[in-house]
Amino acid sequence: MIQYAIAVNLFAFFAMGLDKYKARRQRFRIAERTLWLLALFGGAAGAAAGMYTFRHKTRHRAFRYGLPLLAAAEFIVYWQWIE
Repeated sequence: MIQYAIAVNLFAFFAMGLDKYKARRQRFRIAERTLWLLALFGGAAGAAAGMYTFRHKTRHRAFRYGLPLLAAAEFIVYWQWIE
């Protein structure tokens, strides 16, 4: 479980960075739906960290407020799973 959590969070973090990179170069982007799915499948903390690190999607209220809330909820689930 812990390996999965680390992997999905790293993947979500780098997906945010890649989407920002593509946005700057006006290239084919990663769909918001895909970013949300990564977050929903356990990568919310990584996606939120990527959002703030790369300053990407911070103007979108759903991302600005939703990702940190989802990350907190996932943290609680991970914590319960570990115990």
